[in-house]
Amino acid sequence: MSQMAERPWSRWRGALHQIIFEADTPAGRAFDVGLLWSIILSVATVMLESVSSIRAAYGDVLHVLEWLFTILFTIEYILRLLSVQRPLAYASSFFGVVDLLAVIPTYLSVLVPGSQYLLSIRILRLLRIFRIFKLTEYLSEASVIRQALLASRRKISVFLFAVMTVVVIIGSVMYVVEGEERGFSDIPTSIYWAIVTMTTVGYGDLSPQTALGKAFASIVMIMGYGILAVPTGIVTVEMTQASRRGINRQACPACGAEGHDLDAVHCKYCGVRL
Repeated sequence: MSQMAERPWSRWRGALHQIIFEADTPAGRAFDVGLLWSIILSVATVMLESVSSIRAAYGDVLHVLEWLFTILFTIEYILRLLSVQRPLAYASSFFGVVDLLAVIPTYLSVLVPGSQYLLSIRILRLLRIFRIFKLTEYLSEASVIRQALLASRRKISVFLFAVMTVVVIIGSVMYVVEGEERGFSDIPTSIYWAIVTMTTVGYGDLSPQTALGKAFASIVMIMGYGILAVPTGIVTVEMTQASRRGINRQACPACGAEGHDLDAVHCKYCGVRL
């Protein structure tokens, strides 16, 4: 009896998963396009409500619309959890967290007035447009960038640690060279100057006055160009390697994750067969 009861539920969940997570069918495409329009309209509602003149004239209408969109997205979030085999895996994924954050601010605004303006985070859900309209070339490139960043995160972390060490040294030296009487009142302020100078931002609110300080600042500026090129090279190498691999548009039936390799048989996030 349990297996007979489970089969209709499995078929129902499979059909729901195909509509919500896949865009290869007319129903799935219509669902996602309708969802995108709802997201756009809800974000526009939040933006309009932040304008005082519009809020004074149409505040009640915008408030009702916002609650309608929130209820709609709450139902959609629950359906997404029901349509996957591992709801917790989807809930902890990027889109799962974004979907949850898309509805929490409205409910939170009942207790904390003004928090409803955080609903602009719903714009992140428009990232699904790459899958909906089957812009595979954009989806593939986005996956390449993501894989390259993940692969280079340790190298970049070591690089950033080295840069922070150099910045502390430069700030300390500049504090000694210029001194408090020339605006370098303390080492943290000098470190701030070093960061601004090395990144070539150059606010100009703090600058060396002595000849030695200017010469040292010139060296820091030249170093900045070389330092900025290092992470670009690291990510470029990883992107070259990642671009050699293809991408599968199929969503995992268990956790809803996407971005698998073309020859993938199982989900690389939860291990369920695709």
